[in-house]
Amino acid sequence: MSASTGLWPAQRRWLTAVGIAAGLIAITAPSAASLTVQFIFAAAFAMLLGVRLLALHHALSPPRTVPIESLTLANIDTPLPVYTVLIALHAEVPVVPQLAAAMRALSYPVDRLDIIFALEAHDEPTRAALLAEDLPPHMRLVIVPPGLPRTKPRALCYALTFARGDYVVVFDAEDVPDPRQLHLALTAFRAGGPDLGCVQAALAINNANNSWLTAQFAIEYTVLFDAILPAFAANRLPIPLGGTSNHFARQALDDVGGWDPYNVTEDADLGLRLARSGWRVGVLPSTTWEEAPVTWRPWRNQRTRWQKGWLQTYFVHMRDPTRLYRDLGPASWLWFQIVLGGGLLSALAHPWFFVALAKDGSNGQLFPPLSEGPSAWLWWIGVINLTTAAAVTIALARITLRRRRRNDLLLQAVLSPLYWLPVSIAAYAAILEWIRAPFYWAKTPHGKVHLPADPHLQSARPDDAQQLDVENRA
Repeated sequence: MSASTGLWPAQRRWLTAVGIAAGLIAITAPSAASLTVQFIFAAAFAMLLGVRLLALHHALSPPRTVPIESLTLANIDTPLPVYTVLIALHAEVPVVPQLAAAMRALSYPVDRLDIIFALEAHDEPTRAALLAEDLPPHMRLVIVPPGLPRTKPRALCYALTFARGDYVVVFDAEDVPDPRQLHLALTAFRAGGPDLGCVQAALAINNANNSWLTAQFAIEYTVLFDAILPAFAANRLPIPLGGTSNHFARQALDDVGGWDPYNVTEDADLGLRLARSGWRVGVLPSTTWEEAPVTWRPWRNQRTRWQKGWLQTYFVHMRDPTRLYRDLGPASWLWFQIVLGGGLLSALAHPWFFVALAKDGSNGQLFPPLSEGPSAWLWWIGVINLTTAAAVTIALARITLRRRRRNDLLLQAVLSPLYWLPVSIAAYAAILEWIRAPFYWAKTPHGKVHLPADPHLQSARPDDAQQLDVENRA
């Protein structure tokens, strides 16, 4: 299940055969090729719509969870278990003071807290910046030996061997988590049952007003962490983890072998491996504040890495589709095809739909009558799927933004479907990078903005909606 070996020979043969067949059909039967492309458009946009309809249904349904206030730490053993915080850093000097302050602010008892900063051996400036912070005894540095691939998951795997905790959380260098987050995660684990292997906290963007990209990034995160992932969790579907603020039971993390050092979205892959091994992932109503890339180049590099990692994850887990089906079961297997496969397919198809739209419009055939046959039917299905997906996305954005009291972004939410086009550009860049440099990790620069003075007081949701996703028996 490692991305280190790339495509397996059978996958290469299959993709080669599909490419040859597509080329032959395009040359010998262009009308059939056109129908095939239209079918792909319709299917891709249907998958996009399906995920968002599930999230909208969940967002509009009465909560099936219990308020945090009704759960206390009284049922947690005293003394509390040791909790390890893993933070992989590379060239992060600008955010070290903020990071050290955020770790000091954690409310978990320091005698039960084990904070590890994992540093690359060559990164002397970041090491010096951390040492200058006069770190307390429960914070320590672990130096990752030189080696390849030089990735965050490799650093995490190495640092994990030094972890003392029964529970482990991963934070990023620029993160400012809710100080109560470890307590809340531990409460969720104790209330959620023995199969709960991980809980994912919500991520929110602190610099949404810096540019159009940061505003759309903030809206995307709000929809993902406040609507889509809770819908997956409520329906017992696998959750592709975010890269930070995932809290693990150490037993679950050891059971699946930790992170894949060769997968550049190790978080999404780990969520799949947890599901395949029978572990459930929940969501946690606690916010970690992050910084979004402000300008095009760092945004594109980051998004290209994410899309490349999703490609890696999809093909790694599709090496044996039958075994994947047995591991996940029919519903989660279908979810995998729709979310990972359909997500990639829709990103690749999206710009070509607009090219076809412009071409047909210039020929005066923008709205073909259904009497023209299958081609017209597929065209209309694709248009309806895409426009409905856009409308549902806007509705989800407005619902979740209001819950976060981000009314300043409501107007920007109307433009969120336009954000899909730069995502498509990154998807095509990801394919090229996947071929040329599959394990290359584009570093996202941090420290360009400053977090609010007290970000944890900016509630993830209104107080009366702060709820914990646990079993009804809790």
